[in-house]
Amino acid sequence: MSGAAGRVADSTGNWVDSHAPAWTRPYLRLARLDRPIGSWLLLLPCWWSLGLAAVQAGEPDNVWHAILFFVGAFAMRGAGCTWNDIVDRDLDGLVERTRSRPIPSGQVSVAAAAAFLGVQALIGLAVLTQFNRFAIATGIASLAVVVVYPFMKRVTYWPQIFLGLAFSWGALMGWAAAFGRLDWPAYLLYAGAISWVIGYDTVYAHQDREDDALIGIKSTALLFRERTKPVLVVCYVLAVMLIAAAGWSAGAGLIFALGLLAFAAHLAWQIRRLDTDDPALCLAVFKSNRDAGLILFAALVLDAFAKRLH
Repeated sequence: MSGAAGRVADSTGNWVDSHAPAWTRPYLRLARLDRPIGSWLLLLPCWWSLGLAAVQAGEPDNVWHAILFFVGAFAMRGAGCTWNDIVDRDLDGLVERTRSRPIPSGQVSVAAAAAFLGVQALIGLAVLTQFNRFAIATGIASLAVVVVYPFMKRVTYWPQIFLGLAFSWGALMGWAAAFGRLDWPAYLLYAGAISWVIGYDTVYAHQDREDDALIGIKSTALLFRERTKPVLVVCYVLAVMLIAAAGWSAGAGLIFALGLLAFAAHLAWQIRRLDTDDPALCLAVFKSNRDAGLILFAALVLDAFAKRLH
């Protein structure tokens, strides 16, 4: 099978389709390595939490933890997507954008996908065991949310809440890895990240709005439709306020405040730019959240350095 024949519908111009060995491509697509934006969005709350812990401790030099979170986020996002594709294989075949995924298109069997899921989970476990015992237990606890998430779109118009609970878990992990416990700054950061995820995944869900309505899949995009922009304002304002409270409670200063302002401006720009009737634009706005998240992470790290210098 050629790279073009197996390519996923909304993935173009990536290294998997152009450079990876042909036999690996279906598995790399299962892990979404042809579309790494989701891995970045899973990673960013981990890095935020690490940065917030650095602000609290005044020690912004734990590069090893940052690397571990990078590897772990890509492994566990791949595992989560593989699990999601196994659960949703029949539904994916009914949606234009997802019917070309490896399982519904016949590139990978369910059994092979399950084995690949196990390999990715083992990589994630190997990363997790590098942290302290409390962080290991905290990471394992996230699996409950990850397992149930694919089923939520069948029963509630708010599956984005469950995605938020799963994708924001890293906001707890960086703090747990640094201190061996959880404190209010981490909980506030987690709540802020959940609000952020609900917002950006609502934007993402507008790509499949019509197909989802036809096959009975629920989402906040279908729930809010033309009211999406006001809802995004609420989500993003709440996210900024909660993240601000997290930073303040950890002792963050002016650099963090300026970075948070830039983060908020980026979110406002997203809302202004968005047209929910344009799927390609929805995808572009969704992807831009990586840049927003990196702005906030940079602000936290720089604030921690400034705190140490003083």
